[in-house]
Amino acid sequence: MLLGDIIAKFEDEAEATEAVLNLGDLGLLAALQRRAGEAGVPLGAYAAWSVRTYADNAPADEWTTLLGIMGRTGDPGAACLRRALSYVLDSGASRNIAADE
Repeated sequence: MLLGDIIAKFEDEAEATEAVLNLGDLGLLAALQRRAGEAGVPLGAYAAWSVRTYADNAPADEWTTLLGIMGRTGDPGAACLRRALSYVLDSGASRNIAADE
């Protein structure tokens, strides 16, 4: 599935949870749910915001790393989603979601 297709489904919380679960990282799902709760937004909205934040703010070396990861996997959309979500969680950028909405 393409990354854009996945993100388009994030308005449905069950779809958002399933998309993150399909990444095979329960720790990532738990961290996303915790941050979404802290921000007072649903998981899908938080995940979509995270991907947009990543696309808007990741430095050039991060894009180079992402391209390398995507080139070595059979599911580039999932690899990009996992990297974007993890990057934003690790950067602390998610603290400002309410200001961006």
